Amino acid sequence: MPKNQKTSPANSERRIKQIITVLDASYPNAQCALKHENALELLVATVLSAQCTDERVNIVTRDLFKKYRRPEDYANASQSEMENDIRSTGFYRNKSKSIRGASRMILEKFDGQVPNTMDELTTLPGVARKTANVVLGVAFGKAEGIVVDTHVLRVSKRLGLTKESAAEKIECDLMQIVPRDKWISFSHQIILHGRKLCKARKPLCHLCPLESACEAPDKVPVLAKQPAPATRRFKQ
Repeated sequence: MPKNQKTSPANSERRIKQIITVLDASYPNAQCALKHENALELLVATVLSAQCTDERVNIVTRDLFKKYRRPEDYANASQSEMENDIRSTGFYRNKSKSIRGASRMILEKFDGQVPNTMDELTTLPGVARKTANVVLGVAFGKAEGIVVDTHVLRVSKRLGLTKESAAEKIECDLMQIVPRDKWISFSHQIILHGRKLCKARKPLCHLCPLESACEAPDKVPVLAKQPAPATRRFKQ
C-alpha cells in the first residue's frame, strides 16, 4: 500500500467524518451477514460467497457446518463430495479445491487453527485480501484492511471516495481516508447501505441519508420540493 498519499479536497477529513457519522447513525449494528460460529466456518463461508449471495451461502452452510466441523473433515472429503455439497453457490469446482486445500494447509502449517495474520491467511488456497480482511476483522477483531466487495466498490465510487476500479486500489484509497478504528465497521455499513439503498440498477436516492454527499453520474434526481431525508436507522 502506498504511503503519504494526499487526500483530495473532495475527500477532506471533515467530509469523511460527516459520511462516517451518517453511517454510524443509520447502521449502528451493521455486521457480517454470513452466519458462522468460529473462524473456520467464517473462512469457508467467505470463500463460498464469491459470485454468490450471502443468503444462498447461509442456506448451504446450514447443513454444511453440521457435516464438516473441523479442518480434518474438509481436508478428508473427496472433491466430488464437496462439489455436490456446495454446488448451488456456483463455481463449485474451484471453491471445493480452495476449501479442501486451505484446510490441509491449516492442518499442516498452522496446527489446525485458522491463522490470524494477513500474510499467513493469504498463503491459503483461494484466500486473497478480501477474504482475509473478512476473517481478520470479524473473527479476530483485527483491522488490517477494508473489505472491498461489489457493494463497497460501487458505493465508494459513487461517493467519490475513489476513482479506481480494481479492488486493491480502492482499498488503498479508502485506507488513506477512513480512520483505522473505523475500517471494520465502515465496510459492514457500506455493504449494508449498498444492499438496501445504493443499489446497482435502481439506487433509492430519495431515501438515502448520504444523498447530499453524492455526485454520482447515475444518481436519481431528488425533487427540490422534497424535504431532505432525515437520518434513519435501517434494519440489519
